Amino acid sequence: MFASWYDRQGSAAEVLRVGELPDPEPGPGEVRVEVRLSGVNPGDTKKRRGWLGSSMPFPRVVPHSDAAGVVDAVGDGVDKNRLGRRVWVYGAQSYRAFGTAAQYVVVPEHMAVPLPDHVSDELAASLGIPGITAHRTVFADGPVDGRTVLVQGVLGGVGSLAAQLARWGGATVLGTVTRTSDLDLVDPEFVSHAVALDNPAAADEIRANAPDGVHRIIEVSLSDNADLDVAVIANDGVIAAYGTRTDNTEIPFWPLLFANATVRLFGSDDFPAAAKRAAARDLTAAAAMDALRVKVGQLFPLAEIAAAHERVDAGGRGRVLVTVP
Repeated sequence: MFASWYDRQGSAAEVLRVGELPDPEPGPGEVRVEVRLSGVNPGDTKKRRGWLGSSMPFPRVVPHSDAAGVVDAVGDGVDKNRLGRRVWVYGAQSYRAFGTAAQYVVVPEHMAVPLPDHVSDELAASLGIPGITAHRTVFADGPVDGRTVLVQGVLGGVGSLAAQLARWGGATVLGTVTRTSDLDLVDPEFVSHAVALDNPAAADEIRANAPDGVHRIIEVSLSDNADLDVAVIANDGVIAAYGTRTDNTEIPFWPLLFANATVRLFGSDDFPAAAKRAAARDLTAAAAMDALRVKVGQLFPLAEIAAAHERVDAGGRGRVLVTVP
């Protein structure tokens, strides 16, 4: 099969290789998926770079955890009716050596989720790390029906899906963007009101739209936004943080204590298995109802995977996907 891999960590151009690897074969309880689109996440590029001092977990790594494709082989104990069915894949390279940057990937059958016919491959390849992270941040502390949810960084990959899931779950959704010029990019179908963080009165504007405070805050950068979070959180509210820019992040302890707030931290590779399965069910249901959308930033052929990784490392909006021949 045609695939990409790396045998050592470093920059994308230096370590990512493309060529032929042996076709994988599914074992008991596994399926093999013929990959159509492979999703590139910041976590994939961080693993490749050795972020935070991480080392090579395996002698060779085929990167990427997310994909859309078709089941083309099944192992013992798997229903043969799954053959030829479209699926979306999550967790392929989470504590595993061989991910989705290849023509074929083998995963336990529950990690290849049946996909409704009308759901696009682009959305399907975006439901893994971004979608499951978004789902966990929104719903880990219970239903949001009738609640107010603030999504910090609502235009981001996780943030945009979190806003859509929260709205799907019955919440009133507020969102923040970095600059006033970004406000026109926010979709009012999902976000009732958006606030720019370059506005000195951002907290007052959020409070005007949530007089009793925000019940749940989906937080992309706790180090940057902790003071704003405290200013707008409701009593007994939750800050669900999946990112920060400072390793040793400080929080305003006493104001959070007086608000009886919960600060919950989320690392996608280590979500409980039951939570991932619940997220997969809900994400598929929401996608089937046309309640989810994803903005694709750029498509790269697998032969140009280094450029795809560089695009993710550089930042910017939109999902980066790799097409697989």
